[in-house]
This record gives sequence, structure tokens and C-alpha cells, in this order.
Amino acid sequence: MRAYPPAAVACAALALACAGPVVQAVADSGPSVAFSLTDPRIKESSGLAASRIHPGVYWTHDDSGDGPYVYAVDSATGKTVAKVTMRGIHARDVEAISLGPDGDLYVGDIGDNLDGAWSEVWIYRFPEPRQLRDRTVDVTRYTVRYQDGPRNAEALMVHPRTGRVYIASKNEDGGHLYAGPTRLSSKGVNVFRRIADVPWVTDGAFSPDGSRLVLRGYLWATDYRWVNGRPQKIGSLDVPLQPQGESVTYTTDGRALMFGSEGSDSEVWREPLKGADLPDDVARQSPATAGGHNGTRGPAENSAKDTKTTKSGGKVVGVAVVVGIGVIAMSVRNAARRRRRQSAQ
Repeated sequence: MRAYPPAAVACAALALACAGPVVQAVADSGPSVAFSLTDPRIKESSGLAASRIHPGVYWTHDDSGDGPYVYAVDSATGKTVAKVTMRGIHARDVEAISLGPDGDLYVGDIGDNLDGAWSEVWIYRFPEPRQLRDRTVDVTRYTVRYQDGPRNAEALMVHPRTGRVYIASKNEDGGHLYAGPTRLSSKGVNVFRRIADVPWVTDGAFSPDGSRLVLRGYLWATDYRWVNGRPQKIGSLDVPLQPQGESVTYTTDGRALMFGSEGSDSEVWREPLKGADLPDDVARQSPATAGGHNGTRGPAENSAKDTKTTKSGGKVVGVAVVVGIGVIAMSVRNAARRRRRQSAQ
């Protein structure tokens, strides 16, 4: 995803500054900053995935323009502890990363800023390294096409029980959720078929037990109950105000969400879950561990700073924020229309 036009960015910054008193009025129980991505090479973090074999480590990657790289970041320090290079890959527009039940990382080269210019996109797959050090790995490459034609997408999710891969397209008028074949094939083309309508999505993630799906946009997030391979909407979630929110993943215990953003030294926020938003396996636990704001944080997340934020789902954040959001929306919409006109010429 490219940066907003300068006027929109300036207005958004003004909106955030003016919203300070309103932001502080929100209850302290919302999201908080867990860590920052301090690596100067990571300037457009567009995906997050919590490692299952390295506690407190999160995998991320840059948007287009960086290269075939995936970074392992220690949430205790915000420092990169491993850089993985995907051998033989010319990354075009990498937008998402997810862990499968097989312990493999799936990297989605699925972005299309011209909203339908690429007839096919790709998914790269490799085992999560057991030792954290810089390395080059061989990958399995899958070619992807959509049943109803090319489109832009920034969210790729692998179901943690079935291993099936899903992609959510991104469109200002609303996108769609697509399901891949039961098993991806490295030979030929994998056709992804539409199974549901979704809002404007910049990333998504399944809960560790596979009972919940969360989809996020720049300024909102929605969670769904996953039933028989289909999403059933539960409601809106708390989401932090971020410069360009493009990533989300669950913590490995399923008790919280981690929200990331593009930008240098970008912050990753932690949002505790409760009630119907909790995955089924967490909700079945005793109230002492599943109630309130869902127990304790992991060792690497205990240092999170208590930072105030706004809430999605109708919370009033001040006139300045509303103005900033409006300008951003109009700028993005106009830019999209210009791109479509240019591509049609």
C-alpha cells in the first residue's frame, strides 16, 4: 500500500493532535503499545504473524520496494533477530504473512495498486526457521487467480486447523473473501473462489484455534465466528489510531490482537479480547483466566506501555478526527479513480 497524499497526511496528523483531550477521555482498558519496529530496513511493515516456536517473536515484511525478505522481530526489544531471504523470488507487492498448521510461513505477494492490473499473484511458502539467524531459504511458489478476475488484496489467512488459505480483497466499495483449493498446488494455477462479502480490508488473521477471524481496515476492525468454513459477523473491535494500519495477528494464546502499521519505527499495539470476541478454546477456560481483559501477557509483552487510544464502533473522537478521516477517504478514493482512468487509457 502506498502512502497517502501529503494533504491527507497533514490533515490526519492535525486531527490526531487535536483529538488529544478526547483520546485521553477513553477508558484505560483499551489497546496499548507493545513494542516498536526499530530496524531501519522495515519502513512499510504490511503483515504480522506470531511465531509458535520462538516465544515473543513476530514475523513481518516490507511492502513493495524492499525485496524478497521476511524479518523476525523480538517483541521484548523491537529489534530484528533474523532476516530471511527467499531464494529466487522477485517480490512485486508483498502484503501479508500467516503461519499454517504445518509450521510453515505463507507470504502473500498479492497486492495490486492498480486494482486489477495483474492477471495472477503469488503465495510463497517455507518452514519457519528453528534457529533465528540471517539465512536464505528455498520456497514453494503458488500461482493464484481469482474466479471473478484480477483484484487488489492485502490480507492472506491460513486456517490453523485445516490449512486452507483465504484471501480478502481490498476495495473502497467493499471487497470479498476468497477461499483457495483444499490444498494448494505448486503446479498450474490455484483458483480462489468468492465465499463472502467483506469491508475494506488491509489485513486479517485467524485465532490460534480457528474459531475466530478478524479483519482490519485503517480505522476499524471486525471479528467473525468461523462456522463450517464461513464467517459469521460478531461485531466491531477496539483498534488503535495508527498512521497507516496494515497488519493484525493474534497472540499465540489467543487472548489479544496485535495491530501494526507502516512507517519508520512504527508501533505495534496490543488489544486484549473479552466476551464473545474470545476464541472458543480461551472462552471455555475458567472465568479467572478468561474473564476481564483475558489474563496476563506473555513475558515479552509485559513491558507494553499504557497508552490511551480511541475505540471503533461508534466512539466519538472529536471533530478534528472526523475531518481528517474524511480527507483521507476522499484522497484515497480520488487516487483510486485516477489510477483506473490511467489504466484504461
